[in-house]
Amino acid sequence: MTRRAQLLLVLSSFVVACGGDDGVPHVPGECIAFDEQRGEGTYYDATGAGACSFDVQTGGGELLVAAMNAPQFAGSSVCGMCAHVVGPSGEVTVRIVDLCPECARGDLDLSPQAFDHVAERSLGRVPITWREVPCDVSGPIEWRIKEGSNPWWTAVQVREHRHRIARVERLTAEGDWVEVPRVDYNFFVDETGFGEGPYTLRAIDVHGNVLEDTGIELREAVDQPGAAQLPTCE
Repeated sequence: MTRRAQLLLVLSSFVVACGGDDGVPHVPGECIAFDEQRGEGTYYDATGAGACSFDVQTGGGELLVAAMNAPQFAGSSVCGMCAHVVGPSGEVTVRIVDLCPECARGDLDLSPQAFDHVAERSLGRVPITWREVPCDVSGPIEWRIKEGSNPWWTAVQVREHRHRIARVERLTAEGDWVEVPRVDYNFFVDETGFGEGPYTLRAIDVHGNVLEDTGIELREAVDQPGAAQLPTCE
């Protein structure tokens, strides 16, 4: 089956707002202006892995990631989103990859390299402001089928997305789109399975944009590129 992607508008007003509120009124397809958040910035021994079930980052380049505070983690709905953080002496954009259970609302626990952009590391804890922003990505989104998946229990994750993912749906053999529930470790899990595959899936972002991909195979722990990226949001 040939893989294709279509940019569509979601026909419902579903959106997950930063902070975990469901069903916020929103015109499908229009970009949301996210509120500025205030809290404290700290740092931890980040690797790129964590509660969002992403891989440890390897290779060169700075590790610019963060862990979200528990009140705004919202069952993993913020996983993979990017936040522009401003501190006492600078600013940086990070991707959310983990959960900070002890952090209060508004707080971010940054990787040491990210913290260095906003304050002297010796300070340890500093006031910050941050706002959800599009991630700087160049290629298409990626689909990851979780290890242990099979035709009768299937879990899928969206990676390398420009905007926060609000929901994932799959096309059934009967031609119906059904939502795949998200769990708190950032996979979308069907307890009855997707079947043998290949699958047709679509990712819907918080702005109401949809990417539809066909030909996603039941290949465990392999990143399968989609055909396109979510559109930019002005």
